[in-house]
Amino acid sequence: MILLLFAALALQTADVPAPAARKAETLRRYDGNASQGAAVGPNDVYAVSNFRLVRYDKKTGEKRAEWTGDKVRFPHINSCALIAKDLVCASSNFPGTPQVSTVEVFDPMSLAHKRSVSLGLGTGSVTWIDRHDGFWWAMFANYDGKGGEPPRDHRHTTLVKFDDQWRRLEAWALPPTVLDRIAPMSISGGGWGPDGKLYLSGHDLPELYVMRLPMGGGVLDHLDTIAMEAEGQAIDWDESQPGMLYGITRRTREILAMRIPVPR
Repeated sequence: MILLLFAALALQTADVPAPAARKAETLRRYDGNASQGAAVGPNDVYAVSNFRLVRYDKKTGEKRAEWTGDKVRFPHINSCALIAKDLVCASSNFPGTPQVSTVEVFDPMSLAHKRSVSLGLGTGSVTWIDRHDGFWWAMFANYDGKGGEPPRDHRHTTLVKFDDQWRRLEAWALPPTVLDRIAPMSISGGGWGPDGKLYLSGHDLPELYVMRLPMGGGVLDHLDTIAMEAEGQAIDWDESQPGMLYGITRRTREILAMRIPVPR
């Protein structure tokens, strides 16, 4: 009887969202007027705001380039990341339905639009894209209300692994400890960290979820939760400064440079 009681308590504990035990330190702010997220390179930071991208000098904060697209064609660029020689952005028709997702590629200096890859319908709204271990990775958000596509809801948020031709190879769901935190919204930002773990941010809460691919099954492992100033939204790791993560605060629309306590 005692063993059964402990087993029941363990199962209940596994479903309880993990509190944030570690905290990120905000080291710098940029006046970027960003509404969706931030991206970063060795010399530049980028403000992402739906159909508008702005490049700033990382040292001085001075504006260097700007792109404004057709808001009918680009209603919701959610995040960007500097990958190889391109600024690769996740774009969707959010809050429109049926949900349509695309990959939009820009020149990282001039911000000229270079090309587009259509990911089509049926999975959700893509919110972030990253390159890791020779593959493309993307997360597709699903929502309970606005922007959602019933019968899918926030529980259908999905991480997808693609090959170089953007063919779907594998996919994973989120565990209850993350789903309970992000409901009724979804994951807005993410990327592979310098420690090889996957870091995810939601839509509203000032916290990061540290994840890894499971050894078995189709649900990601939730390892840790890290508090941060950014209230969710799109994030990007600074590969030139390991441990530095860039995000935004919607309260002031500033871009935040944050030091994340990443285990060595």
